[in-house]
Amino acid sequence: MFKIVGNFIALIMLNIILFGPPGAGKGTQSDLLMSRYSLNYLSTGDALRKEIKNGTSLGLKARSIIESGGLVDDEIIVQIIGNALTGSATSDGWLFDGFPRTYVQAYMLDGLFTRLQTALTRIFILEVPDEQCVQRLLQRAHEQGRSDDNEVVIKRRLEEYHRKTLPLLEFYSDSGILSKIDGMGSADEVFERINLQLNEDLKKRKANVILFGYPGSGRATQAAKLAADFDLTIVSTGELLQNEVKTSGSLAAEVAPLLEKGLLVPDEIVIRLIEKKLRQSQGQGRGFIFKGYPRTLVQAYILDGLLRKQGSGVSCVINLKVPVFELIRRLDARSRTHSSMPYDGSAATIVARLQEHEERTEPVLEYYASKGQVLNVDAKDNPENVYSMVKVLVSKAIRSLR
Repeated sequence: MFKIVGNFIALIMLNIILFGPPGAGKGTQSDLLMSRYSLNYLSTGDALRKEIKNGTSLGLKARSIIESGGLVDDEIIVQIIGNALTGSATSDGWLFDGFPRTYVQAYMLDGLFTRLQTALTRIFILEVPDEQCVQRLLQRAHEQGRSDDNEVVIKRRLEEYHRKTLPLLEFYSDSGILSKIDGMGSADEVFERINLQLNEDLKKRKANVILFGYPGSGRATQAAKLAADFDLTIVSTGELLQNEVKTSGSLAAEVAPLLEKGLLVPDEIVIRLIEKKLRQSQGQGRGFIFKGYPRTLVQAYILDGLLRKQGSGVSCVINLKVPVFELIRRLDARSRTHSSMPYDGSAATIVARLQEHEERTEPVLEYYASKGQVLNVDAKDNPENVYSMVKVLVSKAIRSLR
């Protein structure tokens, strides 16, 4: 779900333009797209009528022009579309209908998206032969009793569509996001063709997930499942640090005593290990799962910087919520297995670790929550049931990616 941060829409949106001649089934496909991908429908006419109804300064200007028999100019239209784009945070993106209609408006939309730090995802053109469009519209006119929708009027509308759409196709021809879709067949068949292309687009997007939760919340289990299903590389500070000690790395002498006591390792050590891991994993998979990092606000800022250098950012933060007594029970049970951690040895060290987590890392969760990135999951159930919830949330977050 996209959020507005400050005055900007976060770059997590799925933005689609759907072109098609009258009778191509554009309305049906629009409904399917909005339902499947939680998109807002943006029609120039609807946005204009809303401004007029609300009596805004733009609406009053537009109404004055319309009442005098004139056409609302692009200067007003671009402001109205801009207001619509920034005025809603209840969807994962936009489906545009009736905009852009001209070469100038195509540039306007491109400029709006640049200012709002987002971009068009895909432009679809439903291709249906004119004779088929005429038949469909005549049939619809008959079923709805619309005597004014005759063959002469329909053919005139088709001619106007082709005349206005051709320049727009030229504008977007080199964009790499223009897809022609065979509009013949059932609505479901046409939608499947559209959906296949969108799925390919979404697969190309980078994804970075932070797995947040107290020790004992099941982060390791959930991280492994997410990595396998979403082609993500796990970045676990715990594993990086333990491997540094195990391999007698250059930082092992500094790291070992801190791990034994369950204390946080200084950022200047952790950051070097994470940078190394990111470099080694470059080009592998579609992104990363961060487990055990960031644990402080400083680390959260550091991670933002690391990902920004790669041209990406945090997609979502999964917060695994488990009652404290259940955490203690799990950690105590883990202390008697081969998966035991250094701080699992006694009730005192377990409580100290949980207390430290609360004091040091809860502000990190608040930081990401303020940006609308936190997805809470009740994780006291068995791992499979928990993962079924996690998978749905991550799928949606990646689909509407930041």
